[in-house]
Amino acid sequence: MGYNECVKKAAHQTGKKLRVAILKGGPSHEHEVSLKSAENVSRFLNADRYDHRHILIAKNGEWEVPLRELGAHADVAFIAMHGGYGEDGGVQLDLESVGIPYTGSRAAASALAMNKFLSLRLFQDAGLTVPFSLLVTKKEWEAKPDSVMDQVRYYVHFPAVVKPNADGSSVGVHIVNDRNELVNAVLHVLSFSREALIQTFIRGREMTCGVLDRGYAGSAFPLLPTEIVPRVSGFFDYRAKYEVGGSVEVTPPENLSSVYRERIQRAAVQAHQLVGARGFSRTDMILTPSGEVFVLEINTIPGLTETSLLPQAAAASGISFPELLDTIIESAFE
Repeated sequence: MGYNECVKKAAHQTGKKLRVAILKGGPSHEHEVSLKSAENVSRFLNADRYDHRHILIAKNGEWEVPLRELGAHADVAFIAMHGGYGEDGGVQLDLESVGIPYTGSRAAASALAMNKFLSLRLFQDAGLTVPFSLLVTKKEWEAKPDSVMDQVRYYVHFPAVVKPNADGSSVGVHIVNDRNELVNAVLHVLSFSREALIQTFIRGREMTCGVLDRGYAGSAFPLLPTEIVPRVSGFFDYRAKYEVGGSVEVTPPENLSSVYRERIQRAAVQAHQLVGARGFSRTDMILTPSGEVFVLEINTIPGLTETSLLPQAAAASGISFPELLDTIIESAFE
């Protein structure tokens, strides 16, 4: 059923508007970020088209409204959750089990995009440029830390980036310059994540590019890229991402040729299509001084707070926040 047909059906059944359940919270490290995204979504939803209510998923995974009863309250679920369960295919599978349409990528695409190592392998196989990446499990680290060190020394080199393999919002990201820093970073990441990703550090300009689509194949289109210049940190970490004034975001980037801009946009659309993303995504990249674009990761539910990058890029591309939300909801019905 198409989006307009669903809107008409909802209007007929409810007398007026499409009912939207905004899912927020969840059992991840990004619970608080999710609450901010959900608040911003509710503030900018077009009140003439939608009735909405918030549905909180607690940190222990308990739903405020039982999942099996959600259909009595909503025509569509707007997933404003980040990290584990919300962005890795978990909540998507649950919603599919009760037949509730939902925004964003399907379960399989969500799980693939959340696994940085697997998605980077996919991107590399398709011809995109990615940093050399070493996946380290907790079991491997505990059994053979010296072997991991040797691989870093011979293949990754210093400086290196250490991050969780399956978390977002730059949670637990470290840039390390020697063996001691590497050990501390890996121990920190593995204290809350099952797998650590150790990557070659790529020097250059930090770029990100959002992609929207209408929910069907071939409809993806890029927004203007954004350059990120952190103010409170040496790179775009959690503080730089979410503190007001934590970074300067320039859309479109200054002193960026049309050739480089198009190269970044093509990479973002290709990453979106390769993982099978739906509705919206945002891909993070590094543009090197020589003009090479390194893809770092794709986010299938990028933040929607007042400081988030996707809404800013949409606005710079001529798409207001209410229009952005319309597009995201529309994709749930295609």
